[in-house]
Amino acid sequence: MSDWSPIEESALLELIDNAEWMLEGLDKSFWRLIKLSVPEKWVNHPLGELGGGFWVVAIVGNRCLYYNDIEDGFNVSTFKSWGEIDEYFSNQLKLEELVSSIVSSRFCI
Repeated sequence: MSDWSPIEESALLELIDNAEWMLEGLDKSFWRLIKLSVPEKWVNHPLGELGGGFWVVAIVGNRCLYYNDIEDGFNVSTFKSWGEIDEYFSNQLKLEELVSSIVSSRFCI
């Protein structure tokens, strides 16, 4: 991990753009409803401190979809305070996979 560095916003936006091209139908409509217009860096203690937090890309109720650049994948967590991710997850899902799993209810949200 010594050569690890946090993902730049431009690279994250490219991941999001690529995922948006892959989404279809209900998945695409749902994504348009939940996505943030601009991703935000949120804190997660202690694991997210290494890169200054994780990029949150969407909000669904009291849950946030975020990119874990340590593990290179998208995850979902609860949050109690805006700007703070409650839980660290190391799933390595692509954004379109995570959105699709939420829509199809395979992922409990």
